[in-house]
Amino acid sequence: MTELEKIALKNSLKLAAQQLIEQRITAAKTLINNAQEAANSEEKSSVGDKYETARAMGQLESEMHSKQLAQQVKELALLHEVKTDVVYQFATMGACIECADLTFFIAAGLGKQTINGKLIVFLSPQAPLAKLLQNKKAGESFVFSGKETLIESVY
Repeated sequence: MTELEKIALKNSLKLAAQQLIEQRITAAKTLINNAQEAANSEEKSSVGDKYETARAMGQLESEMHSKQLAQQVKELALLHEVKTDVVYQFATMGACIECADLTFFIAAGLGKQTINGKLIVFLSPQAPLAKLLQNKKAGESFVFSGKETLIESVY
């Protein structure tokens, strides 16, 4: 793979990550609105506790989705800092790390995703595995979950 192809791949991975995070942000906003509407539309019954319980549950659900939204917004901001126009020689934020059976992209914590028919593991720079990979080069290996894995290339 040429340097331009490596950069193009990383750019497409970053764009895919951005789209996934933006979808999650949209979904979280929808869920927050739905929870708020459900809490507000709960009719007051003769048993006031039922009404108060439903409103409280709606409020808790809204708060949970608000935390998820805040996390996704933070993840998107971090993703915008990722430089994909550099071919790295060592594992760092913005690098792709190819191993025998997996490719890792240190940019955003999205887990395993299939992008253009290729399985990519998106790692947050704060993830334990990303920290383990930090500064590793092609030809080096690492042990994770009791399994030793050889790094075939880094870019």
